Amino acid sequence: MGEVGGGQGYLLDNRQAEAGVRFGALAELFDPVTFGHVDRLGVGVGMRCWEVGAGGTSVPLGLAERVGPTGAVVATDIDVSWARDVAGGVIEVFTHDVAVDPPPAGGFDLVHARLVLIHVADRAEALRRMVGGLRPGGVLLVEDADPMLQPLACPDESGPEQRLANRLRSDVRALMAARGADLAYGRTLPRLLRAAGLEDVRADAYFPITSPACAVLEAATVRQVRHHLVEQGLASDEEIDRHLATIAAGRLDLALAPLISAWGRRR
Repeated sequence: MGEVGGGQGYLLDNRQAEAGVRFGALAELFDPVTFGHVDRLGVGVGMRCWEVGAGGTSVPLGLAERVGPTGAVVATDIDVSWARDVAGGVIEVFTHDVAVDPPPAGGFDLVHARLVLIHVADRAEALRRMVGGLRPGGVLLVEDADPMLQPLACPDESGPEQRLANRLRSDVRALMAARGADLAYGRTLPRLLRAAGLEDVRADAYFPITSPACAVLEAATVRQVRHHLVEQGLASDEEIDRHLATIAAGRLDLALAPLISAWGRRR
């Protein structure tokens, strides 16, 4: 394998066609987890919510259902190309860099980010700004991956197809790390929320395996970063084609890194 070079920007660019497929798979896998937390936290009619790094549409739409016509949902991202179509009514969508720009005005009862901060270069500043967007009594819910807790695509490495899948997953992780992703970030969230002054901090984890959406997500991700893998000598076109064919044939029990959800309340 070649040596991984550094790069600029988010590896999984929202402007690529595969991003929409990834957003759909992520929604299928993680929306039940996210909205289970949102509902237990008591998000309801009339509340104001800030969705950070919205990406797709499923979370803003789900929040809008809960806050009703008297509430508000502000959905922001550095690239809103996939989310802008849901703007209107209680949903406002605009371009925003959470590590650079001030929080949207007005204060929020809920600030939420899913699979965002792991990719942000200045995660500490982004978290500080998210806490700053909370009203007194408001809740911050941050959900992020921890690939180092479970780095394998196939935990049951039973043959050459599984070994190839695990090697390619490792290569994708290397590309992410070269662009500044923190592959052990998820586990730090409870401590970071306490350090930010939040109260009643809690956390849990969800580990998906052998879901059809895992296969969809794996194929879309590999296609999206294929040129990086080949250009940096991490994998050949033949290996990638073989892996995608194995996914399509349903011969892999694919898993994802655990999603760590952590939440706390502002005084």
